[in-house]
Amino acid sequence: MVRKVSVGLLGLGTVGSGVVQIIDQHQDKLMHQVGCEVKVRKILVNDLEKKRDVYLNGTRLTKDVDEVLNDPDIDVIIEVMGGVEKTRDYILRALRNKKHVVTANKDLMALYGSELLQTAVENQCDLFYEASVAGGIPILRSLVEGLASDRITKMMGIVNGTTNYILTKMSQEGREYEEVLKEAQELGYAESDPTSDVEGLDAARKIAILGTLGFSMNIDLDDVEVSGISRVTKEDLEYGDQLGYTMKLIGLASRAGDKVEICVQPTLVPHSHPLASVHNEFNAVYVYGEAVGETMFYGPGAGKLPTATAVVSDLVEVVKNMRLGVNGNSAVMPQFDKKLKSAEEVNAKYFLRIHAKDQSGTFAALTSLFSDQNVSLEKILQLPVKDSKLAEIIMITHKATKKDFENILMQLKDLDVVEDVKSSYRVEGDGIQ
Repeated sequence: MVRKVSVGLLGLGTVGSGVVQIIDQHQDKLMHQVGCEVKVRKILVNDLEKKRDVYLNGTRLTKDVDEVLNDPDIDVIIEVMGGVEKTRDYILRALRNKKHVVTANKDLMALYGSELLQTAVENQCDLFYEASVAGGIPILRSLVEGLASDRITKMMGIVNGTTNYILTKMSQEGREYEEVLKEAQELGYAESDPTSDVEGLDAARKIAILGTLGFSMNIDLDDVEVSGISRVTKEDLEYGDQLGYTMKLIGLASRAGDKVEICVQPTLVPHSHPLASVHNEFNAVYVYGEAVGETMFYGPGAGKLPTATAVVSDLVEVVKNMRLGVNGNSAVMPQFDKKLKSAEEVNAKYFLRIHAKDQSGTFAALTSLFSDQNVSLEKILQLPVKDSKLAEIIMITHKATKKDFENILMQLKDLDVVEDVKSSYRVEGDGIQ
């Protein structure tokens, strides 16, 4: 019977400090849950002299990773240091040393998850990564365990707090993108280099992980079609609002038959949709199952204690498995071969905003182009462009194939009556009827 579990922690930044804090302050809860003491034995850090704002309770700090990975008394490695290549090497070494691993590293799992999980199985070790997606929201365990008997057909979610904060402020306060981005950086919601967040890369890594688990197939990061919010304007949001929609950066994974679509893009959702009410830095994932119907998981997507809570919850699961002697049996390898939908097989509604000449024949030319591509229009809004002879035309199509809509975008640029294609976005659901 396991009497004590020793943890090696890689990293003592924001999340690492939260992990130490929770393990120390919730020791009675952990003892009740797992029936034994859980202790952080050693922590890998870059600077031994740095002042810490967390009580270490006698835990040894080290700059030598071998002291952690090769310590025979350490049972579980928790990785919260970030990075990819070096971290991958550390985790592989830990697993081959028969140490269980908990990680919060979405970049690592999106790129090397299959390899790491296979190594864990081969060494009869657990590898858990709940905190890698949506921080404190238990979405991965819900997919793997709570919805294990169902067949997931679609997942769409707000999985990046930075972009949701920016879009919320732009929508509610009528502000420009650059202004709100600067504010987000000053408040610490956005990095000094925000590219990963605002261009959708962070969300893409998370939706790749969700797609792999939800559809039981190996979804790679390169399979995700990605576009970010840096070109979204307050005018786009205002016109979307007039038509009954709210803009969100949505990670989408959908399945029809044996084929899937995986993408991240600014998307208009109806004001009535639950995701439209997810504001600021909060995250939410909407899941459709054939049996359960529609469910939504909502909460803080980042932060010291929410993310650390997910990490320590994984640790509890590891310790429970240790006491039962079933480590290494949790990972379920993908069941299906990956088949991605082609552009002809992806169907969606689209928002389109153009500047066109305000003259007779303009609408005839536009409707003829749409008709030639078998795309019909659901809503049209036309307004004059101030101090010009142009009209602002906003359209929302009925469902069309991605291929047909892309053809329309290409041909619009060559149409004489069109001055400029200002923007286009995917639309999910119905706005104002």
